[in-house]
Amino acid sequence: MTQRNLASIAAEIYRDWGSKINYAARPHLQAMREMDNIADNYGYDSGKSVVLYFLSNASTWRGDTAKRIKAELKAMCK
Repeated sequence: MTQRNLASIAAEIYRDWGSKINYAARPHLQAMREMDNIADNYGYDSGKSVVLYFLSNASTWRGDTAKRIKAELKAMCK
C-alpha cells in the first residue's frame, strides 16, 4: 500500500472535522497541509514531530474517519 501525502490527509481531516477543529491541533494541521511526507520539515520542526503534535491535540476528533486517519498517521511515525 502506498502512503498518501500529508497534504491530502490534512484535506480529508478538514472535510471531516469541519469547523470544530481543536485550536491546539489547528496549527499542526495547517502545517501538514503544506507538507508532502513525514520526511519533510516545516520550519525547524520535523514532519514526524508535526504529525505527533497533531495527534496529541486531536483527541476530540472522533468517529470512523478519525480512527482510520489517526492509525494511518501513527503508522507513518514508526
